[in-house]
Amino acid sequence: MTQEKVALITGSSRGIGKAIAIRLAEKGYNIVINYARSKKAAVETAEEIEKLGVKTLVVKANVGKTEKIKELFKEIDETFGRLDVFVNNAASGVLRPLMDLEESHWNWTMDINSKALLFCAQEAAKLMEKNGGGYIVSISSLGAIRYLKNYTTVGVSKAALEALTRYLAVELAPKNIIVNAVSGGVIDTDALTHFPNREELINEAKEKTPAGRMVEKEDLVNAVEFLVSDKAFMIRGQTIIVDGGISLLV
Repeated sequence: MTQEKVALITGSSRGIGKAIAIRLAEKGYNIVINYARSKKAAVETAEEIEKLGVKTLVVKANVGKTEKIKELFKEIDETFGRLDVFVNNAASGVLRPLMDLEESHWNWTMDINSKALLFCAQEAAKLMEKNGGGYIVSISSLGAIRYLKNYTTVGVSKAALEALTRYLAVELAPKNIIVNAVSGGVIDTDALTHFPNREELINEAKEKTPAGRMVEKEDLVNAVEFLVSDKAFMIRGQTIIVDGGISLLV
């Protein structure tokens, strides 16, 4: 079993997940890179991270499926024998008006964005217990607390994620596992290209954010880094909003 700390970031082959993986690697964590589709991107991310002097493990797993979650954590246990940080970042969703949604759209989005947290957290907790505790941080979005156009399935799934964060924080506290979430404003990543009203969202964020600029990936990464540190020990079950103040506007 490795004595070096290990962090799993789901959906970490690109975007915010990749940025978090790189930051934690810089802090000395061995990194588990999880992806669902692009093996090429995941391997390239692993190669980039290994240059920082840490080990990586690349695992393909659709975290919306519980059997794949079990396989993912089994591989982590067999490779590293421990887990210290779990960042629940993988997300998906169908972006359509409410009246155009179908049951399959609902199930797909809820499975990956909400159900995955519960069943990944269960497996993560079993590994974290071996070394006296750990940290779980989920990535949420403002759609959990306010209306966003075409965002019904994702917004509701993220609201469930934030509620689940509170329940996990209480029930995993005796195992010394600290659970929180980070919710970001609009960030110009690959994921935003799927939004039909992408330009509108970006322009609004640029013009209206009280802080004077859009949120950037590094802003979210900074919050995650803080929440997986000793400095955040007394923060439990909270969703930290990193949006430059835009959610404060009517």
